Amino acid sequence: MFSSRDAFENDFCPVRDELLGEMYRASEHGLPKLVESVSPEVRAMLALFCYRRSHLHQLALAIAASCTERELIEIGGRVGSTLHALSREPAARATTSTASGGRKPITLSTKPLSTFKPLDDEVDEDVAAAITA
Repeated sequence: MFSSRDAFENDFCPVRDELLGEMYRASEHGLPKLVESVSPEVRAMLALFCYRRSHLHQLALAIAASCTERELIEIGGRVGSTLHALSREPAARATTSTASGGRKPITLSTKPLSTFKPLDDEVDEDVAAAITA
């Protein structure tokens, strides 16, 4: 088994990829049951692992809500303390749209594409002389 320090420093997922995938796809009612299936230490490591990935922030907050502040601080220090506080805010518990599967919507830029100055097609005489020499 790996230590919590190793998981944090080497940044690998402390649970099987399949379990992480199940948690990611779980409904708001099914997630607590999956989260309870791992030990408190691994749960804290998983919350911090997910928090470092923007697409998993909501999952990190949900997992961190099941951890004590002490557990999160032991694994993540100040980041763990911050994660604990964020997971207790009312906005963190607000549910996101289920139509998008709980994911943030993708937005595309509405700005026009950048324009570049046209390239000068003339060949420098110095470069041409160097190539032919």
